[in-house]
Order: sequence, then C-alpha cells, then structure tokens
Amino acid sequence: MASTIITPDTIWPYNTLLEADEFINDNVISLSNFIGGQFTNDSFSNSVKQLDSFEPATGRLLYTLPCTSPAQVDAAIGFARAAFPSWSKTSRAERSAILQKISQLIRENRELFAVWESMDQGKTLKRARIEVDRAISNFSYFSTFILHEQTAARMVDGVALTYEHRSPAGVFALISPWNMPLYLLTWKIAPCIAFGCTAVAKPSEVTSMSAFLLAGIFQKAGLPKGVVNVIFGDGAITGHSLVSSPLIDGVSFTGGTETGIAIRRATAHQISKHLSLELGGKNPTLVFADSMSPSTRERTIRIAATAAFENQGEICLCGSRIYVQRSVYDEFMSEYTKYVAENYVVGDTVGAVASLQHYNKIRRYLLIAEAEKATFHLGQVPPSLLEGRDYGGYWIQPTVLTGVHKTSSVQIDEIFGPVVTITPFEDEDEAIRLANDSQYGLAAVLLTTDGARMRRVGEQLQAGLVWINCWLVRELGTPFGGMKNSGTGREGGEHSRDVFTVVRTLHLPSF
Repeated sequence: MASTIITPDTIWPYNTLLEADEFINDNVISLSNFIGGQFTNDSFSNSVKQLDSFEPATGRLLYTLPCTSPAQVDAAIGFARAAFPSWSKTSRAERSAILQKISQLIRENRELFAVWESMDQGKTLKRARIEVDRAISNFSYFSTFILHEQTAARMVDGVALTYEHRSPAGVFALISPWNMPLYLLTWKIAPCIAFGCTAVAKPSEVTSMSAFLLAGIFQKAGLPKGVVNVIFGDGAITGHSLVSSPLIDGVSFTGGTETGIAIRRATAHQISKHLSLELGGKNPTLVFADSMSPSTRERTIRIAATAAFENQGEICLCGSRIYVQRSVYDEFMSEYTKYVAENYVVGDTVGAVASLQHYNKIRRYLLIAEAEKATFHLGQVPPSLLEGRDYGGYWIQPTVLTGVHKTSSVQIDEIFGPVVTITPFEDEDEAIRLANDSQYGLAAVLLTTDGARMRRVGEQLQAGLVWINCWLVRELGTPFGGMKNSGTGREGGEHSRDVFTVVRTLHLPSF
C-alpha cells in the first residue's frame, strides 16, 4: 500500500473501533505538521526522516510521522512569534470564546478522540473516554478563569499606590508525554493561549494522533493562524531544537526526569526562559491498619489497586510502592491479590503498554526482580519480543511483588508499568521514612480513618500531591507538580498564570 497523506478531516468519519481498524488496514497513514494554520506536506519530502508509530495492542504499523528538522522547527517558531503581538492583545472575552469553542468541538467528537487515543496509546476505550473528558474540561476551565482574574494592590501610606500587572510571557514550547497524550497536551495548550501566549507544541513521537486531530479542531474553532503550531518528531532532534531556541520564551514539559535534566542543561544560559517541568515519580501508598476495618476494607483495597494499575500503571501519579502496616499485612495481601486478579484483566480492563521499547524496559525490571528472588504473587516475566516480529501486541500482566529489597532498582526506579511492590511497616515513623526514601516527590496516597493521622502524616510526606482515601482527584485550580527530582514549578489556575505571564509592579505617587 502507498502511504496516504491525510488531514484530520480524512479521519473524522472513523469514530468507532471497527471503522478505525478497517481504515488502518486499508491505508498507510502519514501525519503532517500543523504550522501557520495549515497542514504541511513534510511527508512528501525525501529529505525529511520519517518515524514509525505502532499500535500497542497489535504491534502493526499505525502511521508514520515526520521527524521535524531544526529548520522546520525554526519555521514553526517564526509563525508563533508572528502571531504573538496580535494574539497577546486580544480581549479576554475573545480568547474565552475560542477556548469554549475548542472545548465544545472536542465534546462533539468525544468518541472519535477516545477511539484513536485508545488505539494509539494502548489504553482501554473506557480510560480514553475519561481522558478526553478531562481535555474538554481543560479548555472549559481556563476559558472562564481568565474572565475573573484578580490582581493585588497595596498602599504605601501617604506616598504611593502599587499594583501588579501581568502580561503574556511570549512563545512557549509545549512538550507532552505518551501516557496521556491528549489530556496532558491540552493541560498545557489551554492555559498557554488563554493567558495570551502562542505556542509550538510537540507530542511524543510514540503517540501523536490525538495532537494531529486536535490541530484540526483548532482550524474549525477559528483559532488565528500561528497561535498554536503542532510539530512531530523525536526528542534528540526536534525536541532539542525547540526547547533550546533563543526565540522560545518558555518551556512547559511533562515527561521523564532525565529529559527534564537535559532541558535544564540546554537552557541554563537562557536565564529569562520560563521553565515548568513535571517529571517522574515513584509514589508511595501507605496502608494503615485502621483502613482495613470491615467498613473501609473494600475502599482501601480498591484505591490501592486503582492507584497501581490504572492505565497499565502508565501514569506518573501511580502508587507503585505500597507500604502496609504489619498487623494487617497478611490480610491485605490476600484480599489485594484477589481483587487485582478479578478486576485488572489484560485485554479487558488492562490495555497494552505503549510501545515495544517500553515493554522491554518493564521486562528488564521484572528479570531483575526474578534474579533477586522477589516473590511474584501475580504476574510473571513476559516473553522476549524482538524488533520486526509480529507478536500480537505489547501485553504485560499486572504484577504484584514482595521481598524486594529497598536498594533494588525495582524499588527505586520509576518502572512506569503494571508493576507494584508491597512492603510491611511497623508504625507511623517507619511509614513516613519509607515513603520519603526516594529521589522523587510527585505524589502519595494515604489510607487511614484517623483524622489526626491524615494531617500528621500527610503534612510530612515529601510529595507535591497527597491523596487521602482517594486517588487522582483534581480541582484544576490547585497547584500541580512535585518535589525533589519530580520537577520544578507548578501548574493549575493561578499557578499556570505564573508560568505563562510576566508580572511587573507599578507605583503611582499619591501627590
């Protein structure tokens, strides 16, 4: 089959899994960049390297995409810079109306986005729908937030009135990961354009389809040309050229800690550049004995399992280190493994992991666990998969491990898959010490019915987000981000305003 250059309009009719599957079987799809309000013909050029993206559930080729060159990156930045003066001066009401239109158009095409997100990333269709809904909320939330913005004024008695004034910070590089492609990209784009900035967005090369479809929404919503440009490519060439450009005023990045470090290094000499880096996590879940009472046991087991295995464990906020008070350890282990086995079934409630490379990464950690004599209560080391062979997808069973030493890489590193370790603790002090024994500090889950403990322990956990008797609950105005090597900066509500605006203080004399 010949490669088919498409636009989002080409895909619009295929909004069921069956229809999308038939379209893929009949076509070799090539995505194209969205620059200056138009889809380019990069994929026709022999000089542009093409990248392959495979469907996780089957291993078949899903589409190709361009590895955008530094020259093309500069062109996209140029369009964003040209659009900035006009867009930054539009009224809040005008920006709000466009964001509302984008939100509505995604809502109208909810199933389309969910179907292609599921096929592209490997997640279940049910999970994909949840994330599309969150993308809708991102645009809706910031469309109204900017209409009710507040500022601060202060009096210097008898001398002056001072007040804070904010203005858009400029052109941003917005880089999102492969685990929640649409949701996390819109979490960046929505506040960026709401606060009057323009952008060049780069999704992960592993999961680029929803960003491609989103660019089509921007066209339909009447977003002015150049306000958001969507380019595709890898990190080494495309991503590096984008973040290191002196014409980029800020970077909002979600992804691995190593890449975050590389961005810090590439931009260290650019002091004025705004950086918001949401990085990795190896998050603890603390299970206290009181949470295993008859009235709360089911909730405890459910939350601990959901926090570990939702989206195949491919969420930076997953609780992959579970610590259980020793007095209820055996009871918890018995009920937890039973619950996971019944409720997290591969091919039904558990999708495929995102790529062959990630499959092999997870497998390496499970080989280490096996070599170190860890106990596999659920799961096993998956079979070896080689490049270029059809194995029917990248499937890994939910895995529950005990007997993992605290110095093991299985316990220390972010595996980012359906793998959880369970360890006993004696008391609060040990629980806090174990939870904080990590280079990361993104999130934590605290399961207890003791109100005093909720505050006493919760306020000592070294995590940017602490969930007590719940998980993944979000109010979009709260600060999102981590401590330690889990990143720098916060986003959400006024915290996103801090990322995408610059503030000056004006002093007006009283005389």
